[in-house]
Amino acid sequence: MPTYTYECDACGHSFDHLQSMLDKRLKKCPVCSKNKLVRLIGAGSGVIFKGTGFYETDYKKKSESSQAEKGSKKQGASSSNPGKKKDSTKKAASKPAAKE
Repeated sequence: MPTYTYECDACGHSFDHLQSMLDKRLKKCPVCSKNKLVRLIGAGSGVIFKGTGFYETDYKKKSESSQAEKGSKKQGASSSNPGKKKDSTKKAASKPAAKE
């Protein structure tokens, strides 16, 4: 239930009142008993997001330095094993003949 702030135009008394959104506005001031209450517009409450996907770390991109480290580790692994040689020649893919 929301908390509404009321202020009396007659005496200037202001107070907060917890009531349902469906309840009618208060009209009578509890101090001076005049029907001069005005409900003020409040700032409202903050929104709270719970669960995954709402934190900066959930969608944080990997930094370039960590990607560079991974690349250097891969290169170091291939150079540390000199006994194995990679076949640098690529086989040409045969293309089917065009039909006319």
